[in-house]
Amino acid sequence: MSNTSELACTYAALILHDDGIEITAEKIAKLVKAANVNVESYWPSLFAKLCQKKNIDDLIMNVGASGDAAAPVAINVPAAAQAVPSAEETKKKKEEVKEESEDDMVFGLFD
Repeated sequence: MSNTSELACTYAALILHDDGIEITAEKIAKLVKAANVNVESYWPSLFAKLCQKKNIDDLIMNVGASGDAAAPVAINVPAAAQAVPSAEETKKKKEEVKEESEDDMVFGLFD
């Protein structure tokens, strides 16, 4: 039940944040009740306190990041771009594979 309660309160907090409405325990409880989800009475207040202490945009942007949620994630774009093969390289690889498979077909099983 607590997973459902946590999820319902999370969605309610995100809805309020998305609409630019202040996130309070009363508003979270009202949204959860409107969704016909039963939660323990302490969950909305816990989520409201969390949302007042943290920047919701930072939490959303760093979903899945390990460690400090406010730490920026660095991406090396040139290295990532080099890792992606060009269209010509991909075509050459396909041709090489095709040539190899044609050679394999020349030899029969009982030759």
